[in-house]
Formats: sequence, C-alpha cells, structure tokens
Amino acid sequence: MASLTPLQETYCRWDSTPPHQADVLEGLAQLVTVNLLGIHDTMQLIHREVLLKTLGFSQDQSNHILEKPLVQQMFRQGYSFAQNYGTHILAPALRQINFRFPKLQKKSMSPAMHYLVGAINGVMGNYLRTHHNPIALPMVFYDHYGQLQQGELQGRVVILVHGLCMNHLTWAKGSHAGIGEHLLAQRDNNTMLYLNYNTGRRISANGKTLARQLESLLQRNPNITSIDLIGHSMGGLVSRSALFYGKQNVHHWMNKVGNLVCIGSPHHGAVLERLGFMLQDRLGRFPILNRVGRLTQIRSDGILDLRYGSVRDDDWEHLEVRTGTHADVRKSAPLPSRIHSFLVAGSIETRPKQSKALEVVGDYLVSVSSALGEHPNPKYKLNVPEPHKAVFYGLNHMEIQYHSQVAEQITRWFYPENLAEPTKRIENLTQADHAHVQSEEMYAMNGIAET
Repeated sequence: MASLTPLQETYCRWDSTPPHQADVLEGLAQLVTVNLLGIHDTMQLIHREVLLKTLGFSQDQSNHILEKPLVQQMFRQGYSFAQNYGTHILAPALRQINFRFPKLQKKSMSPAMHYLVGAINGVMGNYLRTHHNPIALPMVFYDHYGQLQQGELQGRVVILVHGLCMNHLTWAKGSHAGIGEHLLAQRDNNTMLYLNYNTGRRISANGKTLARQLESLLQRNPNITSIDLIGHSMGGLVSRSALFYGKQNVHHWMNKVGNLVCIGSPHHGAVLERLGFMLQDRLGRFPILNRVGRLTQIRSDGILDLRYGSVRDDDWEHLEVRTGTHADVRKSAPLPSRIHSFLVAGSIETRPKQSKALEVVGDYLVSVSSALGEHPNPKYKLNVPEPHKAVFYGLNHMEIQYHSQVAEQITRWFYPENLAEPTKRIENLTQADHAHVQSEEMYAMNGIAET
C-alpha cells in the first residue's frame, strides 16, 4: 500500500469513530503478520560484520560462508518460525474470535484495550496511519464518565490532553480522583472533556488537528463561554501547538481560551529521547553494530519530536533525515500573551537542591528546567511568571498527572477568588517526604492552605 505524502499525513480526515473491540483484534492480527524491521536482512548483515571485523575473514570468505545452503537454511528457518507463528497461528486465532463473536463489532474498547492501543499508537502511530491499520486512533473527546462526548455544551469547558502512549483514562488513579474531579467540585456549569489521540503522530500534526477540532466544537456549541487547556507531558506540547496554529489561522476558539496548564511537559526536550538519539548515533559508529543502530529508528514521529520539544511543522519538515540532528533547530513558539499560562514540574528529589544529578533527571523523564520553560536562549524561553510555576518534589513523571496535590494547585490557579496570590514560585513537597512542620512552613510561606 502506498505511503501518504507529508501533506496527506497532516490533513487527511480520518473516521472519527474510535476502534471497537473487533478492530483491536484485526489490528493486532495485521501487526503480527508484518515484518516491521526487516529482521531477516538485518541479522544477515550483522553476521557479515562479525565475520569481517571481528573474526578477520575477507569479503570473499564471509560471502562464501553466508551463502552456504546450510547457513541460508538456518536463517530462513529461524525467521520463518517467527513470521509463521504470527501469520499462521496468532493472526488466524484473533480473526477466528471476531468470526465467532460478531457482537464485538459493536462493543467499545475495554479500559485494558485503551491502554494497549494507546501504547501501540505512541510507539508506532505513524506506521499505523500510513498502513490504515484499524487501531490507528482518531482524535476524539470523551466526557468525565468515559463516554464519547455528545450533546450540547455550555459554560466553562476544560480540555485535558494526555501524554505519550497514554489515553483519556489515565487522569485518575486509586485514591487520587484526579484534576477533573477537583475542578468539577468548584462550581456548576463546568464541563470536563478528555482528549484521546494518536500520540505517535507529529506533535504539530496533532496540534493542527486539535485546533480544528476546537473550532468545530465551538461552532457546534456557541454557548461555550470559556475554554481551558490542561496537558500532561506531550499533551502540553500538543496544546501549545494547537494555540500556535489556532492563532495563525485566526480561529474563533482562541478568543475563548482563558488558561493553559502544562504538567511535566518537555518544552525543551525529554532526557529519554535524547538518550535514544545518542544511542542510535553511537551504535552507528561501530562497524559491528552499525546495523543494529537502525533498529532504534522504530521510534514514532511523536517520540522524535520530544527530543527538543518541537511544536511546529517547520521544526522538522525541512530536515534531510527523519531522525533530525544533534543541533536544536526549532523555531520560536511563544505562548499567547492574553492567556494565563501555568507550568508544573515534578522531581524525584525529596527537597530542593538535594542532588545535581537528580536535578537534571527531574521527574525521571523531563528535567525541572524543561518543564518550567526555562532556557538560556531567550527565543526559546517561555517567560511564564514565577507565581505561575510549581515544582512538586517526590513525584515522578506519571504521578504528577493525577496526584491530588497537583490537582489542588491547579484548582487554586483556576479559582483564586478567595485565595491570596502567591508572590514567588511555588515549590510543593509531598507530605510523605517531609515532616508536617516543614510542609506547613512552606505552604504558609506561599500563601497556600495545607491539605
């Protein structure tokens, strides 16, 4: 099947219906029958490198060995076993389930399926779209109860945008009711919508799609009075991208946006993606491993954009290679001045300045400075006021998405009527990590009541 052009990839309008359970089984059946990485050829190339560089064989000698019928038979049998297991066992079994249970075509995905499909989309979402795999996720809104958004909306609407490999169900966990629940408790006429989307696509492509979705949402619901955006991790970058393209295209929904909150978002890149790029680059320099380095290119376009926090098309569309370069070549994407922007960072440190190494690691995936939009180059710095920043110590990248302390801080920002405005950056420490008196002193210092 022919690949889509970059323009088609960005603007192609997909079915807005999420996959049902039968789609999930068929999508998995397609994946287990496809050779994604060219393992057969790659393994032969690796063996050739071993013979040439490690064992000292000449080119003719290595070719002679690898072309022996017995050696070729071993390669074919090993690869065929893996391929046939998917083609002749797993795929038929999955399709047989669909054949025997036709009602699966009308059943929405279970929570477990949402987690599985969201993870697969994050890792290889661009591949799924190009090959029209039925588990390629469209961009849709869910309500607070996990159902597709329907009916008329009015008043204040809050859009929550999840991060890489996540889904709309990841905003609450266990005893932590989540941000949506905290905001709903504040006043009537307040609606929570949870975006679900393919996180393997380019961040700028998702940003453009979200901008169009919000414009359509406002047209269908003219009684919406205000819109707030809350993004976790990649979701913060997608929200920023939507604001950038919403302003560029003079969308009406931009006039309704009051607040933007980015939680643990890698505005200037994520540590893990940079490590992945460095690994790929280093492996390619060793003759025996330069073939293995190609395997790391399975990373989706969305993951690649996390290296430096790219939110614009022109951050990547003119690069000669898909994986980009060592240099940060992003274009500036400032936050709209009329919108109140708030930035949240997590840190595995239990107290400020505990360790230089831990400070760089941040919440395991994103450094504190990246999450707070701080950068030595003025054109990249997000220039958010210090009182609009918060650091939560003792919370990792996943915990800050749903933790009650983060939810309470966002609630204070959104509904400050009865609270004194803090005069400096808020540095919240979890109760589990500090004595009660230390926590009380810190909250009192910032004008915040302890929970």
